[in-house]
Amino acid sequence: MTDSILRPLLTASEPIRALLDAAGLVAGAPWLGFTPRGDDHPVMVLPGFGADDASTLPLRNFLDQRGYRARGWNQGINLGVRRMGGYDQLLARLLDIHRTSRKTVSLVGWSLGGIHARAIAKLAPEAVRQVISLGSPIGGPLERTALWRLYENMNGATIDRSVIDRIVNANRQPPPVPSTAIYSRLDGVVPWQIARERATGATAPIDNIEVFASHIGLGTHAAVYYVLADRLALDVDEWQPFAPPLWARACFGELTSEAA
Repeated sequence: MTDSILRPLLTASEPIRALLDAAGLVAGAPWLGFTPRGDDHPVMVLPGFGADDASTLPLRNFLDQRGYRARGWNQGINLGVRRMGGYDQLLARLLDIHRTSRKTVSLVGWSLGGIHARAIAKLAPEAVRQVISLGSPIGGPLERTALWRLYENMNGATIDRSVIDRIVNANRQPPPVPSTAIYSRLDGVVPWQIARERATGATAPIDNIEVFASHIGLGTHAAVYYVLADRLALDVDEWQPFAPPLWARACFGELTSEAA
């Protein structure tokens, strides 16, 4: 089945599949008990387009339970950087968490939130421990996402082509800190081909980890939570590629990594 046929089907079935992903999280709870405990460092979680901190509450609760200090982004509904008035307030949020905790901050960004996370990591790498994106359009044309027209309408009737190209080129450059892209070929919003990190230009380790989830379900998916617990527990000076145990390997698809 060609991508042109499969993509609309995946998009239309997103709500139903998201419910199944959430149900799988309940079933996978005992499995997640085997994930590493955290070291109490702060993790800021950024929501996707059209969502706010309420959408990331289950994920943040899980991180709190595993021994991290999970924080929301405190910027209201994510309607894009132009609606935010730039990155000044979000950057201030990151630096405040860094200053008060006296620890570097891990950034977890869902969909559009992943683009924002990478952007502020590039602005203040000294405050960031690592970046993890969930189904974020970081490697190709934003117009390929199912929500592009809505995003365009919210951020101006028509976004100039030069602006789009500048965003795409900036997204393709990985941040100067370890970064992980979690993506799914079953994503009905962001095509998996543009949700992966590219090694070109990377100055820090990168990981690409495939899961089997809907886009909406990435925030409540057992395999995603397993990856988050695994990556966040890494010592900042001892990065290792993601390698699930044999008993969990079937829960993941393609795994690729690149050391700096």
